[in-house]
Amino acid sequence: MRIAAAQIACMVGNVPANLKKIEHFIEEAAGKNCDAVVFPEMSDTGYDRNAAVEKASGWDGGPLERIRQAAQEHRICVLCGLSERESGRTFNSVAVVGPDGDLLGRYRKTHLAAFHPLNEDLIFSPGDALEVFDISGMRCGPMICYDLRFPEISRTLALRGAQILVLCSAWPFPRLRHWETLIHARAIENQVFVVAANQVGSNGQVSFCGSSRIVDPFGVSLAAASEESESLVVAEIDLDRLEAVRNAMPVFRHRRKEIYSGLVIRRRRP
Repeated sequence: MRIAAAQIACMVGNVPANLKKIEHFIEEAAGKNCDAVVFPEMSDTGYDRNAAVEKASGWDGGPLERIRQAAQEHRICVLCGLSERESGRTFNSVAVVGPDGDLLGRYRKTHLAAFHPLNEDLIFSPGDALEVFDISGMRCGPMICYDLRFPEISRTLALRGAQILVLCSAWPFPRLRHWETLIHARAIENQVFVVAANQVGSNGQVSFCGSSRIVDPFGVSLAAASEESESLVVAEIDLDRLEAVRNAMPVFRHRRKEIYSGLVIRRRRP
């Protein structure tokens, strides 16, 4: 499987311009013979609370319909962060679209960044489920930005069979080293591929650190983007590599589930 991470700068509140850019990068990824392409968090509205409130849309048309058409036209899977509105609530979501344009599913951000200056909890409702999807013959588990800081998510997805963790993000510059470290940690500890697509540029309050990357199950960086420029990073996802890493160090077989869920009381000898 050949996969790409699209590192883009989004125009806050300008959904038509952002969709045009998304379509351009879908076409570019297809031109590089990719089976799938991943876009950052809130790629339609840009990462901005006010823009999300004003521009978030339902999934019966709007941005998702354009993305579905582009996916079908270029015969490619698309995983894209979108601002979603349903029943009066707004969600920070990822749409998973197949190469025939079908909506395979969605993931709503489960862990909201409830601190200044992000304060996502003032706008978004949290999702309540983790999802694993089949894309191009591989199992994929999506996450969104702040989710990366919670190892329980990636481990749960891996235990459910995810072979690739997909991260759609708008990660800021002050925490660039955290971004790099946590991506590699999640790949290594779960022995999975990680495909991380981040925004670049700024929304006025927050500057994003780019550095989108694709990491293999041994923690090796297969492709990486710069901190500032828009680009498309591409790598091959090889299941043989995943199996080789897991066979060489079978950490999942060595897990001791009996001691993870509660306190183990050791009796003293009399």
